[in-house]
Amino acid sequence: MRSLLLRCVLLSSVLAPATGAFAAEPAARAASIVVKSPQALPDDDRLKVFLAGSIDMGGSENWQARVEQALADEGVVLLNPRRDDWNPAWKPSATEPEFRKQVEWELSALNRADVILMYFAPASQSPITLLELGLHAPSGKVLLACPEGYWRKGNVDITADRYGVPRYESLDALIAGVRQRLAELRRQR
Repeated sequence: MRSLLLRCVLLSSVLAPATGAFAAEPAARAASIVVKSPQALPDDDRLKVFLAGSIDMGGSENWQARVEQALADEGVVLLNPRRDDWNPAWKPSATEPEFRKQVEWELSALNRADVILMYFAPASQSPITLLELGLHAPSGKVLLACPEGYWRKGNVDITADRYGVPRYESLDALIAGVRQRLAELRRQR
């Protein structure tokens, strides 16, 4: 009897990793990774979340770091346009090579994203985020937070209403909404 029990234990330890049998809990997801401009965009099947929102040439709060920490356990690729080596001397011109590289990276990352988390900080102007909302509101990928105090909140609210973009009152509520959307996308796969 003891040898039969030992064989069952050994067999289960060999089969469990290969088949998932005897697992008490679902396997944990891998940690999320952060890809920042100008790093190459990954071309794989992981869900990708673009962090669109207030940067204001580096003058806005680094809210992206909060999102990265909050979604670290989601096993997704976080596409963060906030560039570590941003040089404010770069002219916002199509002929400025580093500026062009930044804009092209953002456009490509937005198109590859499965979810676009969009945050309009109240004290910012965020004209590029407004542009991104206009480009992607009809896509069904955008979830946004635009708290009171954002200078064009009315425009954002009306556009979100028109295209059915889910809105949240705060960055924390937006993060929770993104978690829920990621769970929905995983179920659809």
